[in-house]
Amino acid sequence: MFQNCFKQNDELKKQIDEFRPLSADALKQIKEYYKIGLTYSSNALEGNTLDLAETKVVIEDGLTIGGKPVKDHLEALGHAVAFDELMNLAKKDFFSEQDVKNLHHLFYSKINEQNAGKYRTTQVIITGSDVEFPTPDTLDSKMAEFIAQLPELKKSLHPVEYAAMVHIIFVNIHPFIDGNGRVARLLMNLALLQNGYNIVTIPPVVRADYIRALQDSNRGNYQPFVNFISEMTLEAQKEYLRIIKRFA
Repeated sequence: MFQNCFKQNDELKKQIDEFRPLSADALKQIKEYYKIGLTYSSNALEGNTLDLAETKVVIEDGLTIGGKPVKDHLEALGHAVAFDELMNLAKKDFFSEQDVKNLHHLFYSKINEQNAGKYRTTQVIITGSDVEFPTPDTLDSKMAEFIAQLPELKKSLHPVEYAAMVHIIFVNIHPFIDGNGRVARLLMNLALLQNGYNIVTIPPVVRADYIRALQDSNRGNYQPFVNFISEMTLEAQKEYLRIIKRFA
């Protein structure tokens, strides 16, 4: 069972803030580190077979890993480009519907240009699940509603809970034909970055817990997922603190 870690998150964030601002060189190295880490973990959650070292080689050296599917390489390259845009968007207070579409386009265009950045035109049905996603004709209104409620959510919720709710709401709309989970994790991290937190990765080893908590949120029980993300944020902040201390 995952616990609410808001207090510990707040305490660690204060410690991290004491080291800011970091040097340009430190920020560059940290950005590249998290680009690889988030790309690997987010893709692995969706079944991508590239390991961390292979993901690094594909992104940084542009090499092809023998025996690995072409799609896995394209997912790594696309996610890395989307990550760069994520860091640009982090300078803003909020994100727009166009920002969401753009992130998906950057991630998905190498895989399927026709559907990249465009809302799905067919209904999504997940075998063995009782989840009912919005129908295609309602996606424009659902996404507009999602974006419109961000200011109030950000104002009323703890930053970590706000980021978790961004993930929940978006993934339950499921606006794209594919890549919704990865865009949801990008948006969750964008919400964290815009609130002064750092990148949070979800290790593949806890995938079952992640999916279970998301399934609870599908049924209207958000707390397990919020708690899960709060623990992932806590672990991410511990790691970030260890990293930045090396640059002190």
